[in-house]
Amino acid sequence: MRNLLNWRDSSHFDRTGDKPCVLCTKPTPLRSDKGKPVHKVCAEEWLDTHPTRQEDRR
Repeated sequence: MRNLLNWRDSSHFDRTGDKPCVLCTKPTPLRSDKGKPVHKVCAEEWLDTHPTRQEDRR
């Protein structure tokens, strides 16, 4: 199953500058819902390889 994240909200873009992605270490201005620097593609790939448990989705 391919997870596609909707990061259209401006809160996913940090105008203060790039930081290393927590998954690939390349610079990115993008931030996760929890404020961690991560590329959208890296986050989607991680979600595809680390499925969540049903009770975690609540």
